[in-house]
This record gives sequence, structure tokens and C-alpha cells, in this order.
Amino acid sequence: MGSTARNKNAQAGVKRQKEFQVIRPEVAGIDVGATQIWVCAPGEQTGTTEVRVFGTSTPELLRVVEWLRERCVQSVAMESTGVYWIPLYELLDAQKFETLLCDARKLSRVPGRKTDVMDCQWLQQLHSYGLLTGTFRPGEAIVELRSIARMQTGLVSQRADCLRRMQKCLDQMNVRIHRAVSKLDGVTGMKMLRAIVGGERDPRKLAQLRDRACHKSEEAIAAELTGHWRGDHLFCLAQALQLFDFVESQIATFEAELLRRMKALECEKAKGSAAPEVRKREKAKSLKRRGQEPMRQALFGMTGIDVTAIDGVGVDTMQAVITEYGPTLEKFENERCFVAHLGLAPRQNISGGKPLKKRRSGTSSTRAGQVLRMAATTVERTQSELGAYFRHIARKKSRGVAVFATARKMATLIFRALRWGQEYIDRGAAAFEARSHEITMRRLTRTAAELGFQLTPKTAPSCPA
Repeated sequence: MGSTARNKNAQAGVKRQKEFQVIRPEVAGIDVGATQIWVCAPGEQTGTTEVRVFGTSTPELLRVVEWLRERCVQSVAMESTGVYWIPLYELLDAQKFETLLCDARKLSRVPGRKTDVMDCQWLQQLHSYGLLTGTFRPGEAIVELRSIARMQTGLVSQRADCLRRMQKCLDQMNVRIHRAVSKLDGVTGMKMLRAIVGGERDPRKLAQLRDRACHKSEEAIAAELTGHWRGDHLFCLAQALQLFDFVESQIATFEAELLRRMKALECEKAKGSAAPEVRKREKAKSLKRRGQEPMRQALFGMTGIDVTAIDGVGVDTMQAVITEYGPTLEKFENERCFVAHLGLAPRQNISGGKPLKKRRSGTSSTRAGQVLRMAATTVERTQSELGAYFRHIARKKSRGVAVFATARKMATLIFRALRWGQEYIDRGAAAFEARSHEITMRRLTRTAAELGFQLTPKTAPSCPA
């Protein structure tokens, strides 16, 4: 009877539980704070650990490195909030330690560890079991580019804020430059704006500053520029314009620094060659108008391939991707890992055979992911293959889903170009529609055959004699 019960348990999958095995004893765990750093490393006796607390000044960080060397530590796992981890991480990386930066949000979900001492011990224990994976961090050269590019992005946001402030001042005086011309920061708009700040109040003289390509006549523009000129609004307008010019000069300085550093990172494949000409006329005009050709050449020099040839992917988009991840994407195993890190992979949570309601994970979208979503909206009305794909998804789902799906497709094309050198070929909207129609017909034919029917194409009625 006893042997029969044991056999039934064996068939049911009953197994004896085994404890986790330590596969990496030479590891340490670090919990970094604003004023203290808690470090758990292997003890002097085999199978033991020791915890020490250090300060956050540079001499204290050097003491951390020295103590880790005394304990023969080879790999370090650390968690932190904010930017307190960066000085210690860079110091450990310079000293050739394998350093893993762990996501504190995932580790904090385990209950019962609410002190710094227990946090560093838990990090050391999990790392010794081989259960921790570090977050992505590119090489030092790309990290420097990323810091400059992120600050430049902040300046671009400030530039947009200055434009909103100037437009508010004009609206309060009922001087509607943004109604008279297409863009306030365009050539004509800025001429009129500077003339107003310079003291010009005659709407007809302001209307004469219009570009010859403007659709509206001088009379229509003069009517939009007729307003009441209050001193407080004019003063705020002048200050906002002055701040706008300063931010513009700072953006140009950052642009020059990025170009200088990118040229120093030119790859062997691109040496002595320039980026090919832009195939599409509208894209070439846009690059020339924005003055982005030098940056496009610098991006080509880093990658050896013109990724901006992808529809919707401009210089700003590729600058964001390369300054965040580097020119080769070699740290990502495949395109799925890259898309998931961008935050463009749909979550498919299933429990009990049913999809769960999607909830926000609490992690913010990446900068490159946000830029790709903005780029996806630009192909909505184009006659490219990506434009047809966008409209196809929008018809089936919604426009929001189409933006997400198209951004994901762009990320896949970028990965294939940077990692494998695959050039982008636009087969056009007609080719995509034909392929989509063919897939639909195959599906309908298969469904009809399963139900015992046969599809017959509809013929046009014959004309009577």
C-alpha cells in the first residue's frame, strides 16, 4: 500500500524542495542613500557576510572600493533612488568591477525588508544566487552624449514655453500673429514679433513684413494685427522674446558640442564617405529648412547607414535613439528586447485563461520611446508603407493603438538597420493594401471552406445589346 501511494505521488509530480545554491560567492550588495551607503560583502569566514556603513563623500567612496577589494569582490549589485548611485557606479566601473544597477521598485515588493541593512543583505543574497539582472547602461562615450542630449531636450521644452508666453501676451492684446501666419516662430512671424518689440504699432507696416509665399493678403493680415497695445503686456512680451533668444543660443551651443563629440566617434565603415542623398523631396526640403544636414552626416558617421531614410524617422528621432542606446545596439539580444526596453511592447497578462485588465506598471516611458510615438503620428497621411500600416491599424482598433503599433514597427526597422545593416525599402501604400487584401481573402476562403461553402468572385453585370 505504501509503495502504491509513493508511485501515485511520483506520477503526480511530487518533488522534494531544494534550497537555492550559491553560485557566485564573491559578490556584494549595496544600498545607496543621500547620506549613507550600506554595503554587504562576503565575511572573513567562508559562508558568512559582513555589513558596513560608509558616507557619501569621495574619500568614503574610495574606502568602499578598498574594502570590496579586501573582500575579493568581483561583482556588485546596487539599488538607489534619484542620482545618488551615479558617483559610486562610475567609480566601481572605472575600477573594473562588474556592476549591476537594480530596479528598486521590483525589489521593494518583497515584504519584510524595510531597513537599509536588510536591503543590502537581500541584494547580496539574491546576487549570489544569480537571480539579479542589471538595468541597461551604455558605454561611457554614449553616456556623455546622453547627458548633453537630455539637457538639450530640456532647453527645447523651455523654448516651447517661451513661445507660449509670447503668444499669451499677444492674445491679451488681441494681436493674433498666429492667426495671420501659420507659425509664430516662422520667418514671417518672428519678423513681426521683433518689429512689435522694437516699437512698431502700425498694422499695415507689420503686414508688409509678410513673406511672398503667404496665402493671406496684406489687408487680411493687417486686420489680425490690429489690437490695443498695453504697456504691461508689451513689457512681458519683450522679456519673453529675450529669454527665447537666449534659449535658442544655448540650444545651438549644445548642438555644436554634440556634433563635435559625434565626429570623434566616427566608425570605420563611414570613414571617407558621406551620407547618401535624401530620396524623398519633401524630407530633403525639411532637413534643409531646419538646418539638420550636419547632424544627419554626423549620425551617418557613427552608424555607417542612413537610418533617417525610414519614413517618419527624422534627425531628431535618430539623435534621441543613438544618444540613449549607442550606434550598434549590441547589448540587446534581439529586436524584441529592444522594443520592450523602449516601452513599446504590449503587455499580455493572462490569468485563468482570461486577459487581465491592463494597469499602469508605474514605470515611465523612455525618451526614445516617446520620440518614436511622435514620429509615428507624422506618417498617418503619407502614401508610404508605414502610412498604410498606420491607417490599417486605426481602422481595426483605434488611432491610439495605431500610434503605438507604428512606433513599435519603426523601432524594429531601426534595430535591423543599426544591428544588421538592413536598409529600408518603402514598397508604398498600394503594395501594403494589396498584401493586406490577399491575406484577408485567404482567411475568408479558409473560413468558408471550414463551413462547407465556396467563395465565388462577383462579376460585373453584362450590358444589354
